[in-house]
Amino acid sequence: MASNNAVPTTEQLQDLLLESPGFTEFLLGLATISASLLDGREPLLCAITVERDGGPSTVASSTAAAQRLDEKQYTFDDGPCLTALRHQHRVLIDDLQADGRWAQYAHQVEGEGIRSVLAVPIQTDSSSRAALNCYAYTTGIFNEATVSRVLEHAETISKTLRLALRLHVPEPHPEHLRSALQSRAVVDAALSLIMLQNRCGRDRAMELLQLAARDSSRRLHDIATDILSASVPRDWTSSSAVHD
Repeated sequence: MASNNAVPTTEQLQDLLLESPGFTEFLLGLATISASLLDGREPLLCAITVERDGGPSTVASSTAAAQRLDEKQYTFDDGPCLTALRHQHRVLIDDLQADGRWAQYAHQVEGEGIRSVLAVPIQTDSSSRAALNCYAYTTGIFNEATVSRVLEHAETISKTLRLALRLHVPEPHPEHLRSALQSRAVVDAALSLIMLQNRCGRDRAMELLQLAARDSSRRLHDIATDILSASVPRDWTSSSAVHD
């Protein structure tokens, strides 16, 4: 598990749902937390994909790289993660470049450096489908123990995801709003990670983020991006900027 040994409790996942202003922000927070918790000896990129009747697909990714990997699958309307989502069964690829099932997709993402993929379904209700997608830069990462952790995590987040689907109707957004929503979602995802690591509420997490931005004279969005890209150490909140 992650070096911070954080494990999301039911209460923490419910807090994430209650504090998120919309379904997209909730899903992005969930993907970010998943990547943080599932990191082991090698970093993992995580994405969560949701398809439901009456609305567009929603894809939330822990990093920009994970987002590109998912988007390529939608370009072809095929891939390991879409297969796990639509057929609701686990897909494990130990070496993407040596696997012949999705050769075209593998060729398109070769520049990303991804070697291994694990996609597992997340149980939802009959009107929707969801999957947790994990990507690794080396082979041999998804051994039996790691697969078990991912499956356990998917089961843990399932109930909260089902609640989110009932609370939030599909959110089709005009094209011109997407960049604004993406910027807001980055900050929301960083807040979710701070809430988890510091076991605090959204208001306190925002206070910590604002203090870090003020003391470094940088934009809030830039600090949030650093947190999500792991360019800021996980114990960044231990600095003097966050003490009362």
